[in-house]
Amino acid sequence: MTDATDERRQKSLKTLRNLLETLDGQKVTLIGDTMLDRYHHGFANNLNSTAPVPVLKITHSEESPGASAHIAIGLSSFGMNVSFHTALGDDSEGKSIIHTLNELNISTDNVRLIPSRETLTKIRFFGSRESLLDRGQILLQADRGTNEPVSQDVSSKLASSALKDLGDSCALVISDYDKGVVTTEESLKLISEANKIGIPIIVDPKLTGLEKSRGASVVIFEKRGMSLLARRIGLDVEDAAQSMLSEYSWKGILVLGGINGVQLYQRDHESIMIPCMAPAAEQQIGMHDAAATSLAAALGSGLSLYDAALLASASCECVLSANTAQEYIDRDTLGVWLDELSWQMRISER
Repeated sequence: MTDATDERRQKSLKTLRNLLETLDGQKVTLIGDTMLDRYHHGFANNLNSTAPVPVLKITHSEESPGASAHIAIGLSSFGMNVSFHTALGDDSEGKSIIHTLNELNISTDNVRLIPSRETLTKIRFFGSRESLLDRGQILLQADRGTNEPVSQDVSSKLASSALKDLGDSCALVISDYDKGVVTTEESLKLISEANKIGIPIIVDPKLTGLEKSRGASVVIFEKRGMSLLARRIGLDVEDAAQSMLSEYSWKGILVLGGINGVQLYQRDHESIMIPCMAPAAEQQIGMHDAAATSLAAALGSGLSLYDAALLASASCECVLSANTAQEYIDRDTLGVWLDELSWQMRISER
């Protein structure tokens, strides 16, 4: 990095550290799909006698709210007030998510429970060799519950309640896993109103649902997804980013590369690469949600897109280094990591 780049990054890290100390009660409106993440951990010492697959001896299990609920928890851990709008099945999994949110003092007034609907649950099995390895590797993922969209009536009511909350919000977050909570029509209404009010809009869209994000301040993709979009357009990644920024009226694109760092594309600007500084990459579950949380906190507090991208990068590094199911970023953990990044930069200058 050049001296100017180093200086900019060091200054931004100080700004972000101060931000974490001062966040207190700012309101974010969040709407999106929610699922339950369930994890089973154990030892896989033997193969099945009738098939070439490992036998997992489960030692412990855990579960946590995922997708948009994950963002709600992250924002709350920063000290922000979350107006959360989503739909769940009226089943044990949906009630588990409600219970966790209530324990964390996150309002569930705008969470709709739908009778006879199964809450989508991502079940992951992790195994390791007993006494040989500390960390398990994922052996299998199983999905349970419906992938069917919620009804138009439910999605319209969720969007209407979110619209009412925008007036005193500092940011809007739309987390779209294409499960029907956010339709194109309702998403564009929310984005239009947020733009009129003048608050930033962060959208984590599906690659097949880019129209839902038209007019957003910043959208989030993974590196592989960005490459797929570039090939679809027939341009290299840099030119494809500029094309999409113009076509969809986005101000920025944040591309998550895991161990390859974070890339920020802005309209009519050269892209900015933020290298990954995580000491080790153990897992990636929750990266998108961590990035959305950080972008909302920084942009909602009036910081620049560069500052927001740097905070998102630091949050992703915390997730990469976390144990599975312990991927929630919080004010203290992120603050310690920002201090570490600043210290590393000062050491490198000597």
